[in-house]
Amino acid sequence: MRDQANRLEELLGLKWPPLAISFRDAPPEGVARIESAAPAGCSYWKLAAGGRVFYTESSDHYNCPVGAYTHGIELPTERREELDGLMGMMVELKYLKKEETATIPRRAETFGVAVYAPWSLSPCEADVVIVQGNAKQIMLLWEAARGAGIHGDGETMGRPTCAMIPAARQRGRLMISLGCIGNRVYNELADDQLYAALPAERMAEVIKHLETVVEANRQLERFHRERLASVSS
Repeated sequence: MRDQANRLEELLGLKWPPLAISFRDAPPEGVARIESAAPAGCSYWKLAAGGRVFYTESSDHYNCPVGAYTHGIELPTERREELDGLMGMMVELKYLKKEETATIPRRAETFGVAVYAPWSLSPCEADVVIVQGNAKQIMLLWEAARGAGIHGDGETMGRPTCAMIPAARQRGRLMISLGCIGNRVYNELADDQLYAALPAERMAEVIKHLETVVEANRQLERFHRERLASVSS
């Protein structure tokens, strides 16, 4: 796992390490719970990208009713009302259609704990690997996923960003997300950055294809640059 994570980071030249998210019934031995609840569930990604390894319980996601929903967390009554209010506001702003709420991907399994870590430091087998990168890096990853047969139908997700986690797991394929404004605020995501989520059990195949894809793109880039110079002259 560590070797795969390091190889993925090296091949893509990532600024931030790929992240591992694992859903477990109980926390792994020796892993501490997050000290305080974050304002949004995706805020935990930023902490993990900084090198931290920790787990969260259901209540650590209550501040983010949409994130709690996608993670399959049952909210207490007052938080459920907050979710309904937030969804209502999005509909009123015409940011979301009312019928869309029922189609947002959501984990079906009972939530126990979620373990967050840089993939190279994950204390348990990951369920989903999240990669943050620019358009070229995600392009290369998509081409590798295509080689591995998990590129799907080309669907690109948007709001909410966290929905790509259950989508990648349930569909067993790469999910690309452009992010959403909440994620960009909480994670201070640069305008040129986006995400990809992949089922962890397919990462070995993806990385194998990525090695081929990166070298092929390197040679093709040289070809096209030489051709451009030749045609231009």
